[in-house]
Amino acid sequence: MKKALFIDRDGTILVEPKIDYQVDSLEKFAFIPKSITNLARIYRELDYEFVMVTNQDGLGTDTYPEHTFWPYQNKMLEILESEGIKFDEILIDRSFEHEGLETRKPGTGMMKNYLAGEYDLANSYVIGDRKTDVILAQNLGAKAIFIGESSAKGASLSTTDWDDIYTYLKQQRAGRTATVRRSTSETDIKVEVNLDGTGKMSISTGIGFFDHMLEQVGKHAKIDLNVEVKGDLHIDEHHTIEDTGLAVGEAFLQALGDKRGISRYGFFILPMDETLVQVAIDFSGRPWTVWNADFKREKVGDMPTEMFFHFFKSFSDTAKANLNIRVEGDNEHHKIEAIFKGFARAIRMAVERNPHDTSIPSTKGSL
Repeated sequence: MKKALFIDRDGTILVEPKIDYQVDSLEKFAFIPKSITNLARIYRELDYEFVMVTNQDGLGTDTYPEHTFWPYQNKMLEILESEGIKFDEILIDRSFEHEGLETRKPGTGMMKNYLAGEYDLANSYVIGDRKTDVILAQNLGAKAIFIGESSAKGASLSTTDWDDIYTYLKQQRAGRTATVRRSTSETDIKVEVNLDGTGKMSISTGIGFFDHMLEQVGKHAKIDLNVEVKGDLHIDEHHTIEDTGLAVGEAFLQALGDKRGISRYGFFILPMDETLVQVAIDFSGRPWTVWNADFKREKVGDMPTEMFFHFFKSFSDTAKANLNIRVEGDNEHHKIEAIFKGFARAIRMAVERNPHDTSIPSTKGSL
């Protein structure tokens, strides 16, 4: 499916005059710093269609005559095209705000063809300097990049720097996904992970309580996680749980790549009724597991409690992560569910990427 960048004009590509908000003279004609350079890089390197979407209040009326608009519009497009930047479509609404027309942003009246199913809107972006651009993104089912001094609620990125926009979109294109297939005489496992997902999951290990715990990871880490396991449960649960931990950890290691731009460290303290859990993780490249959790029951659901530690140790070994877990409480179900939720939240923090920093988070230069 096609993806698009729906790009505002004034305040996003061109500097918007604060007096009358109209670029209608040479004195008012100026580009936002670094917009041309980064638009060219995005256009050249990434697979987005460019669509300009702009409100031009009263264009064609006495307050904004056509002849004061088109020379500067055409000059802007000429300059952009000289740098290899072309717009697939230019959508201009001429109405005033008080008219309330559906064609005016944040309405989608000009954009019906993008809603017809040919575009991957969930991975498309609206880029603009007004809250209406963020609302337009929501109305389209797309994401928003907000250009402004303050952050905008609902925007995936808020910045004043076009370098940040390029870096962010470059990171999103790279994707952090992995598929791991682990087949032995004891288990056959397939794990798919998308660290930039939304919490979609499909879990089937043959152990109901284990499925429930892995669902906590997908949900609370907000990653897409698919786990399919066929194990020798006619013997016992050991191989299924151990090998799943190894496969999930390996998938994380692959999806993280060189770990450029990630937070690296994640930590979370989580209550669940009478239980309190503390989980800390460091995707350091060195496996280590500290486990301070005691269970009095032999099983919770159909999962042996002795395998809880074994799962996390297996994950740590193949993800090459430090993992520190401690829990206190009375209810065994609460304790282990709180551990998995805290684990997920710590992961969510650790794998988060900073669009302003694409360096590797280590003085050694590698992890």
